Amino acid sequence: MHQRPRRLLALLPLILAASACGSSAPTTAVATAGTSPATPSEPASPAASESAAASGSPTGDATASAAGVDQTDTAWGRIWDAVPAGFPRFPGSVPGGDASGEPASGRFVVAGGDPADVASWMQSALETATYSTEALSGPLEDGSFVLDSVGEGACRIETTVAPLGGMTFITIRYGADCPAA
Repeated sequence: MHQRPRRLLALLPLILAASACGSSAPTTAVATAGTSPATPSEPASPAASESAAASGSPTGDATASAAGVDQTDTAWGRIWDAVPAGFPRFPGSVPGGDASGEPASGRFVVAGGDPADVASWMQSALETATYSTEALSGPLEDGSFVLDSVGEGACRIETTVAPLGGMTFITIRYGADCPAA
């Protein structure tokens, strides 16, 4: 019953570090012909983010190519230890850690951000990337949203968008049956 304050205290160093980085971190959207970069108040379209990812812009430590990426068994199922290069990433998000210690394929943090808007953007971006939405649940008691997506064959992706301390955390479980690259 009193685990939430402990969890907040455990995440405090991460929140402070992300806050310090968040004010000067560039957005991930890259200006290309006919596309303008995103601003924090106006997220880029999923297509713009895909262009940024495809152009080779840095996507953070949680993104990796197929070479050298391992898999981990979780309660949710077997996952890749990183999302593939080009995986949709919310504009302005930065790689983030998690004090929970639960395995994930990718973790990102957005300074501020409305979890409903982030979840909706992720849903649209994943659909643009040819993944179908199986379910979008939320807001849950803690204000979080859970997006369940599916791809070809047995490919499953779970994206959790959760608010905490003025930050929005995005956690991705990219199923082992999904393509690595």
